[in-house]
Amino acid sequence: MPYSLLMSSDTKAIIGTIIGTGLVLAGLSSAQIGALDGRISRLETDVRSMDARLRGVEIAFGKLDQRLLTIERAVLPAPAPAR
Repeated sequence: MPYSLLMSSDTKAIIGTIIGTGLVLAGLSSAQIGALDGRISRLETDVRSMDARLRGVEIAFGKLDQRLLTIERAVLPAPAPAR
């Protein structure tokens, strides 16, 4: 006798519901993971652009520091020699 004939209609309905629910949950999870991957990718791009901007600020501050040292040497008197 085939196995499917041994199951009641309630058992078949429960198994069908469980399988259907599992498929729906798998689809929803897949969609959420896809959306999360997209958001992570955009966040990664934003961090890279901030890194480039920060590097530019560091370079500008380095140039400013050099100019300030040059001005200080030209304007401030040299320290008196130690005796």
